[in-house]
Amino acid sequence: MFFLSRTQIITALGALALAAYVLDLVRRRKLSEEYSLLWVIATVVIAALGFSTPLLTWITRTLGFMGESSTTFAFGLAFSLAMLLYLSLKLSRAGYENHALTRELALLREEVEAMRRERSGGQS
Repeated sequence: MFFLSRTQIITALGALALAAYVLDLVRRRKLSEEYSLLWVIATVVIAALGFSTPLLTWITRTLGFMGESSTTFAFGLAFSLAMLLYLSLKLSRAGYENHALTRELALLREEVEAMRRERSGGQS
């Protein structure tokens, strides 16, 4: 029979607490559903690894890690890197869109100023 170590219990309960917090942020509309899905999936995986000693041991041996806590840490690190890459892509896209909107706004301002000059020039 397998037992849960203190580290596994803390990791699993921490993951569940984080999942509950993420869901609360979504409920209060402070975090979009798009991002929350990634967080919930990650916390469920970490919680499953924390609560399932046979699964954690099998993955640890398969990957060749020294200990189960290393496996859990590696999954957390992989998630962090994936999330950083995803957010970098979103930030880059937002920057490109912001640049395009700025150019469009400048063109519209120029057009409005030209119309104002025409109107004030014709009334003089």
